[in-house]
Amino acid sequence: MPARRTITLTGVTAVLATAAALTGGLVPGIAAVGGSDPLGQVRQATRAYRDVDRAVAAGYVQFFGCVHEPLAGAMGTHFVNQALVGDGTIEATRPEALMYDVRPDGRLELLGAEYVVFKDAWDARHSAPPRLFGQTFVTVATPNRYGLPAFYELHAWAWKTNPTGATKDWNPRVLCVSTEGHTT
Repeated sequence: MPARRTITLTGVTAVLATAAALTGGLVPGIAAVGGSDPLGQVRQATRAYRDVDRAVAAGYVQFFGCVHEPLAGAMGTHFVNQALVGDGTIEATRPEALMYDVRPDGRLELLGAEYVVFKDAWDARHSAPPRLFGQTFVTVATPNRYGLPAFYELHAWAWKTNPTGATKDWNPRVLCVSTEGHTT
């Protein structure tokens, strides 16, 4: 597998973003917008990034290892596009982060996307938290496990179904192998 650059905690100006899971149709927890399939829109926008090397070529860089929450599930390994995180906007077709699962053969499999915007930047121009796909973003306060300023985030599990909801943070079907409480 080709080498990938990794962002370290020091000097990080990017935030997590990625989501995706679904094999077709709508998933509970994410509403259709204008009769369309919002996760279909995410799949369309991220299809090329099923190949992680294409994501890296587009400016996504690995951020941390696999992110998990014991007993709740995991988000996978995030690849973040710093330029998109720093632009202060949210666009369904331009996710700030992509989430990948490490398969047993070492290959990375795209799970979904995460939409992220720093709270201060958003709040300076808006009176309410961001919304996408009919869902209000989750606020992640500071201090947080990522060492980042407060931010808003929303996951979109477009490539792997999340039984707890298409926009929920933790997917119990994703494991961070070799981390506490997770085994294959």
